[in-house]
Amino acid sequence: MFGYLPFVFYLYLIIFFVIVIGIIIGIVAFIINRNRKTNNMDPNQMKPKASAKDFFLNLGAFIALYTLVGNLVSLLFNVINTAYPKVVSGYNYFGSSSISWPVATLVVLFPIFLVLMWILERQYRVEPEMQSNLIHRGLTYITLFISGLIVAGDLITVIYYFIDGQELTTGFILKVLVLLVIFTSLFVYFISDIRGKLTRNSRMAWRFISAIILIVSIVWGFAVLGSPRTQRLMKYDEQKVSDLQNINNQVTSYYSRTGALPKNIEEMSNGNYYIAKTDPQSQKAYEYVKVNDTTYNLCAEFNKASDDKNAANSNVYDYPYRNSIWTHPAGRYCFNETINPNLYSYPKAVPMNY
Repeated sequence: MFGYLPFVFYLYLIIFFVIVIGIIIGIVAFIINRNRKTNNMDPNQMKPKASAKDFFLNLGAFIALYTLVGNLVSLLFNVINTAYPKVVSGYNYFGSSSISWPVATLVVLFPIFLVLMWILERQYRVEPEMQSNLIHRGLTYITLFISGLIVAGDLITVIYYFIDGQELTTGFILKVLVLLVIFTSLFVYFISDIRGKLTRNSRMAWRFISAIILIVSIVWGFAVLGSPRTQRLMKYDEQKVSDLQNINNQVTSYYSRTGALPKNIEEMSNGNYYIAKTDPQSQKAYEYVKVNDTTYNLCAEFNKASDDKNAANSNVYDYPYRNSIWTHPAGRYCFNETINPNLYSYPKAVPMNY
C-alpha cells in the first residue's frame, strides 16, 4: 500500500482512468439523448439530458477533486516521512521531501474546485432532475468505487502488518489514518450526494471542513519542512552535495586510470568529464585538497545542517562504495575521503628487455 512508487504516479493514473471513463459516459449519454430525440419519446418519460456544459463541469470538478486529494495525500506523506523517517538498512529508494508542488497545486486548484461545485450546485437547485443525469451519477459511482477500494486496501494493509508481525511505526500509523480519514470522508460525502441527503448547509459545512484540513496540512508542512526560504536554502545544499558527489566520483575515476590523485580540479577536468567547479549560490569555487597519496578533502559552505534523522536514507552507493554518508553541519565543512588502492587496477609500466 505504501510502496516505492510515488503516490503522484497513482494519482495521474487514476485521473487518466477517470478522463477516459468520463468521455465514454459522455458519448453514451449523447447517443442515448439523440436516440430519444429521434424516437420522439414523451418528454414526461424522458430522463434528464446531459449537455456539453454539464459534461465539462462535472468532468472538470471530479478531475480537480482527484488532483486535490492526491496532492493532499502527497503533502501529508512527505511531512510524515520527514517527521518520522523510516530507519532502513541497505539501499533505499526514496522520494523528494519537497512540498512545493503539492502546496502550489492545493492553493490553485481548491478555489477552482469550489467554483465548479458552486456552479453545479446552483444548477441542481434550479433543475433538481439534472443531479440524476448519467454523467454526474457515473462519475459519482466511480468516485465511490475508488474510495471504497482505497479504504479496503488501507485496512487490509494494517491487518496484514499486524498478523505478519511487522512493526507498526508511528509514521506508518499516521499514513494509514491519512488515507482512512480522507477516503472515508469522500465515500460518506458522495453516498449522501447520490441519496439526495445533502442540503445547502451541509455542503457548506463540508467545504469549510475541507478548507480547514488543507490549511492545517500546509501549515504543518511548513512547520516540519521549513518556510519557502528554508526550502530554497536546502535546495542549494542538496545541489552542493550532488556536485561534491560528482567531483568525488571523477576523482576515483581519475585514480583508477592513472594510479594517482589529481593535484587539483583543473587537472582532473582536462579529461572528458563535466565537473561543476563552483558553488551555485555563492559562485565560489569548491575546494579540493589533496592530503596525501590516497586521501583528499572536498569542502563547501552549507546553509543548513543536514537532518541526522534521515542519515540512514542517504545515498550510500557512490562509486567507489563509501563507508561514510553525505551529512554535514551548517557552515564550511570538508568531507574527508580515502581511496583504497586495492579496489583499482591501473596501467603500470612494463619493463623493457634489451
